[in-house]
Amino acid sequence: MNYQGRLLKVIPGGAHTYSRGFDQYPINAPHILVSGKGAYIQAQDGRKFLDYGMALRAVNIGYAESEIDNAAIAQIHNGNNLTRASMIELEAAELLVDMIDSIDMVKFTKNGSTSVSAAVKLARAFTGRDMVARCAEHPFFSYDDWFIGSTPVTRGIPQETIDQTKLFHYNDIASLERLVDEFHGKFACVVLEPATTEEPKDDFLKKVEAICRKNDIVFILDEMITGFRWHIKGAQHVYGVKPDLCTFGKAMANGFSVSCIAGRREIMELGSIEFEGTERVFLLSTTHGAEMSGLGAFVAAMKFMQRNKVVEHLWNYGNKLLALMQRKAEEHGVGNSFKAGGIACSPYYLTLDGTGALSMELRTLFSQEMINNGVLMPWIALSYRHGDAELATTEQALDKTFAVYRKALEEGVGKHLVGPAIKPVFRKYN
Repeated sequence: MNYQGRLLKVIPGGAHTYSRGFDQYPINAPHILVSGKGAYIQAQDGRKFLDYGMALRAVNIGYAESEIDNAAIAQIHNGNNLTRASMIELEAAELLVDMIDSIDMVKFTKNGSTSVSAAVKLARAFTGRDMVARCAEHPFFSYDDWFIGSTPVTRGIPQETIDQTKLFHYNDIASLERLVDEFHGKFACVVLEPATTEEPKDDFLKKVEAICRKNDIVFILDEMITGFRWHIKGAQHVYGVKPDLCTFGKAMANGFSVSCIAGRREIMELGSIEFEGTERVFLLSTTHGAEMSGLGAFVAAMKFMQRNKVVEHLWNYGNKLLALMQRKAEEHGVGNSFKAGGIACSPYYLTLDGTGALSMELRTLFSQEMINNGVLMPWIALSYRHGDAELATTEQALDKTFAVYRKALEEGVGKHLVGPAIKPVFRKYN
């Protein structure tokens, strides 16, 4: 049955996130999934895969984790969405405020785009400025125009909106200094992730924080991916910085739809209602923003993570996986073309052609062969349920995959790649 065709007929792009689109996977990838358990997913055709996609990094404990699911179900039985604030809403907010040092107040919502855009809006309201400086190397902040206008996909976005967002480079403090000097007094905020594929060097994040303090710019850290993965208190704790505003999501509730904007009371309370006579900021106002099932899952996930030392496990497994991938690449003679690297709790891999340039064809081939050997690895997202057995399965798949990969380097990728190569998400034309 052509599920891809059915999906494209009723859903623009065939999925609700472009990263799930058919153009992000080789042709042999499952078109549609029916279930997940632990570190495994099952396709409608019955195929089962060890998964390193983990719901776009949203699941960091494991699919269908009973303790967390049961906490969500308990809140469903309590009504799931009540007429006024719920007890679990208060418990979740107090838990986050107590857990993370930079947070005085929090507002929950359902996705990361909403949270980061809310942070930008608060920064503009707080400073009275319009411009945004965002990190060029960090792939995604929001589906809203202030961010998408700074990518190649600008259709439908006014030029004045495009002009308001400027780019600086990670670990290049001079690039941010130049922007701040060129547009002095015009930036409302600086937006970046604490880290992605590389860690901050030479106190980069602390220097960003200092520039923001000096110039009265709101310092926003997007911890969608780093939060509850680098450390239970976030990567901001690891790197010793204190953002004005921060955003979380992804691993926050082990796959349940929970995200948030949080930070300094002075900024967050602009969206409050108790200060009579002050001009209001209409912050987040979403019917399902504090849905009880998701917040119940969040509270349970935090307890599970602390009790089972989930963050420590992610780092340990990641170190083993990185060593394994690079060792296998070297054993098969493809170490110059395949590179595994990054931060251990969130690794990455690169596929390079003979000139050392990134090759989407080789990346597609690698993904294709891993799928043929029972492993879905569009990227590397780790979970608590990735253990010794999963590492052994991965090793077996890598051996078979790299044997084909080496032949492709010798004979040409086209002889071994079935179907088109994966395409970048942010491209001007389909």
